[in-house]
Amino acid sequence: MDRLDNTIRPYAWGSTTAIPRLLGVEPTGEPQAEMWMGAHPGAPSRTARGPLTELIEAAPERELGTETVAKFGPRLPFLLKILAAGAPLSLQVHPDLAQAKEGYEDEERRGVPIGAPHRNYKDANHKPELICALTEFDGLCGFRAPAEAGDLLAALEIDSLKPYVDLLHAHPEDAALREVLTAVLSADPEQMTTTVTEATAACTRLGGPHAPYAEIAHHYPGDPGVIAAMLLNHVRLQPGEALFLGAGVPHAYLNGLGVEIMANSDNVLRCGLTPKHVDVPELLRIVRFEASDPGVLRPEASPDGEEVYETPIDEFRLSRYVLPQSTAAHELTLRTPQILLCTAGSVQAGEHALTPGQSVFVPAGEKAEVSGTGTVFRATVVT
Repeated sequence: MDRLDNTIRPYAWGSTTAIPRLLGVEPTGEPQAEMWMGAHPGAPSRTARGPLTELIEAAPERELGTETVAKFGPRLPFLLKILAAGAPLSLQVHPDLAQAKEGYEDEERRGVPIGAPHRNYKDANHKPELICALTEFDGLCGFRAPAEAGDLLAALEIDSLKPYVDLLHAHPEDAALREVLTAVLSADPEQMTTTVTEATAACTRLGGPHAPYAEIAHHYPGDPGVIAAMLLNHVRLQPGEALFLGAGVPHAYLNGLGVEIMANSDNVLRCGLTPKHVDVPELLRIVRFEASDPGVLRPEASPDGEEVYETPIDEFRLSRYVLPQSTAAHELTLRTPQILLCTAGSVQAGEHALTPGQSVFVPAGEKAEVSGTGTVFRATVVT
């Protein structure tokens, strides 16, 4: 079992206080957006034996287990994070596995540099993800019913939005959502800036269900993503609740602290709320234009105390243990690799004492026990 030393990413949207508060340290004044735990080449966790990437490259079957390597190859299939949003992230969508492979191969064939700002596909993998709230956590997830989105826009009483309102009330569901999102992202920039400015004032005045969009507009004034965001469901997670975000589902995190786990990929198609490249044609190819409930997940408890967040993919499996004050240890040994993360209390994981924000990597088959009083998240794979 290896204690992990993890990198904190200082993205501009990060909270300046949430991660320091979890770790029990003083804020630096700079944004601290994500703490990465895993073997992503961009910021691999460090151990006393060396970077986790190097350990896995040197002996994949020893670290990951034969079943994991046979199914996913010689790499850790997931990336675990603590995510702290102090401002909205970009409105985005992820490709499915076939789309990611096709897009990556196409850009490689055309010679688009991997670091180019207009490059869409950094790898050939999909990027399903799960966010579990540690505090109240606000986000956008999936399309509203078109008529409901039309009503939300109509309440703003803005002339330039009336064509979108009419489309949302008149067309079949998939056509309405596609036409309106396309129109918003393709509109004349100056006209859209004016529309967003008027919408911001109206959302601020109306409050209620419009309030989240006023807050988004405060961070991204004039951005067409503000109008696109109003097509989506707003959801507020309570601590312990989660969202699963599959391929083609537009989403954005707005505010709060959570544990995030995802397939090990960087593939993101942006829809707005960002100064970065928005590839409208490719985005429209990837988005699933269907209304859906956000589908808030609550963990399913097993007799041994493990609470599992069920998802339909195999690259990751997230669960947690809420440990009462007890001398009894919970046996966690698996044939697959694990990362154990403490988010509350004081927990003993093997020979390692963990406090909030601290984590360990458990190679496949290594004995793993936890005890103490607190909360431990367990990340592994399904083989």
